[in-house]
Amino acid sequence: MTDHLAAVMAMLGPAENRYADPAAWERLHAELGFRLPSDFRTLVDAYAPVHLNSHLYLHHPATERWNLGRWIQDSVLAWSEVDWEGLSADEDPRLLCGLEELSFGTRDGLWPLAGTDRGEEVFLVDACGPAPWLLIGYEDGGWARYDMSFAEWLHRYLIGEDMAGPNSSAFYPGPVRLCRLPMTVGERPVPWSGPDRGM
Repeated sequence: MTDHLAAVMAMLGPAENRYADPAAWERLHAELGFRLPSDFRTLVDAYAPVHLNSHLYLHHPATERWNLGRWIQDSVLAWSEVDWEGLSADEDPRLLCGLEELSFGTRDGLWPLAGTDRGEEVFLVDACGPAPWLLIGYEDGGWARYDMSFAEWLHRYLIGEDMAGPNSSAFYPGPVRLCRLPMTVGERPVPWSGPDRGM
């Protein structure tokens, strides 16, 4: 069985842990009312704030800019204002979730983890349950369910599988491209690449 967390970190290269701060995670978990999955926390601590694979953004709870907690709050607010009535079956995330009501930022609701510049957003569902899973919302109003951990989803995303619905692959051959996000107004993004992965 594949260790997806190890596979992702092998593709991204050595962990930098520039902003790793257990106290920042504890504050965020107190605000959310639950603990985010350990594989997600490990990847965020290792590399974030970062732009991965030319599309995916990961925020960090210990930074002022690109702050994960603030981004989650802003995303929850934006998604909570969406009118979910009158959607077709393939546009309605309630059918994928098996829920009568759809909520964001509640104990039984959807929690945003990451987003892309292609209009995709990764949500954690059943965060307090025994087997949390992911729901991906994408730009044209579609949704895709993935019963897997964030590390598995990211591993499959990086190797080019359709991880945001049909025909959504964002595969680029060669090493994974990473870009350190600027932390001050005058700072520039810093691109770098992971190790060769034979792809």
